[in-house]
Amino acid sequence: MAQMPPATIEVSDAVVHALIRDQRPDLAARSLVRVANGWDNATFRLGSDLAVRLPRRAEAVPLILHEQQHLPGIASRSPVPVPVPVHAGQPASDFPWPWSIVRWIPGAPAVDARPADRGPAAEGLAAFLASIHVPADAGVPVNPVRGVPLVDRDAAVRERLGDRERYPQTAKLGALWVEACAADVWAGPAMMLHGDLHPANILLGADGSLAGVIDFGDVGAGDPAVDLAVGWLMFDAGARQRFIGAFGASVDGDTWTRARGWALVLSTAMLSNSDDNPRMFSVGEFGIRQVLAG
Repeated sequence: MAQMPPATIEVSDAVVHALIRDQRPDLAARSLVRVANGWDNATFRLGSDLAVRLPRRAEAVPLILHEQQHLPGIASRSPVPVPVPVHAGQPASDFPWPWSIVRWIPGAPAVDARPADRGPAAEGLAAFLASIHVPADAGVPVNPVRGVPLVDRDAAVRERLGDRERYPQTAKLGALWVEACAADVWAGPAMMLHGDLHPANILLGADGSLAGVIDFGDVGAGDPAVDLAVGWLMFDAGARQRFIGAFGASVDGDTWTRARGWALVLSTAMLSNSDDNPRMFSVGEFGIRQVLAG
């Protein structure tokens, strides 16, 4: 069984309570409820308007620091709420890493909505990406597995597609991958990226419109096609055409071809490593269907 990466530290409610009590005693009386246990971070809701994010494995520690550094600038441009840090937590005796208290963003995770009900978010998500895809400042890190040339992910994708039981459409997916890798590489400046944009990190309002975007642990600089892959991870064909159309001439055909390739990268990553996480598995399954659909 292919599983999520194991936690280096399992973060308990008691540890989080102690961190808040010692570093933010003004918030210590608030309710604390675990709401997510992702690949990289554990997230707790703190009262009604805040959340606590803590890395659950060593590899995620730099991601928390990147969020603390870069989210304020993203928030200043974003047309929808994002989880801006309000406290940069310090390591302590019972938790050795930095952590954050951030704004809680209300909304329903798109991963829990039927694909047909995600369609109203298409234009809003395009507007969000257009707002954050600006040339990155000097020093913004390049994530080595996101926003890089697609050929850098070739070995990983081919290894996953070698699992013919999991990917019975290997031949067609392999051909689509070759096509994506043959597209012109990104020749513009390294752009600011969300880096991990999929339905579990997108929040919807009651009418299905975009309510917010969360989990910026993979924020960095590079090819914006990695974020545009959300068109295949999030939407069916009709809504995807509206999403693509909302960008007009600002995104060229080669970038969309790479975006479809990135959708294959991300979908196979989720499908091959989430047997113990049904929500992520479902995102991978849906993404593969949409990549095959065009």
